Amino acid sequence: MTEDPVDSIARLRPGTLFLVATPIGNLGDLSPRGRDVLRDADLLLAEDTRHTAQLLHACGIQRTSGTLESLHEHNERERAPRVLERLRAGATVALASDAGTPLVSDPGASLVAAVVSAGIEVVAVPGPCAAVAALTLAALPAARFAFEGFLPPRPTARRRALQALAD
Repeated sequence: MTEDPVDSIARLRPGTLFLVATPIGNLGDLSPRGRDVLRDADLLLAEDTRHTAQLLHACGIQRTSGTLESLHEHNERERAPRVLERLRAGATVALASDAGTPLVSDPGASLVAAVVSAGIEVVAVPGPCAAVAALTLAALPAARFAFEGFLPPRPTARRRALQALAD
């Protein structure tokens, strides 16, 4: 009997880094493929393991000890060499943000750059996108738009950033 490719997506691509988009708000927005990769990856890297644990629990996914680790802006560079080792050894690794897509205003850029430089495959597992969801609800023409990321939290810096965009 052949294996269903949907049920074994991570196992079919050993030595691959999967970038898994996660729900922004409603946990039911996680794609079936995203759920499968979060379940099946040998190692799951999460921006905040507590937040990701809640998503996993909501999806009925239980991970064994040592297969869920944090990867955030403060530890990303130091973790990259060990993640590369695991990928070279044939492990499947998934990276998930707290809400949204890794690298899009979230951690992961240093790791992905190192993985790509090493010639290792990176696969995007798309999902919900806050920018596109907001655009569709704005009732504005949507043929073209620009995503500028998060505005600075401090008022002076935020005004400066908005002025630069207006110019």
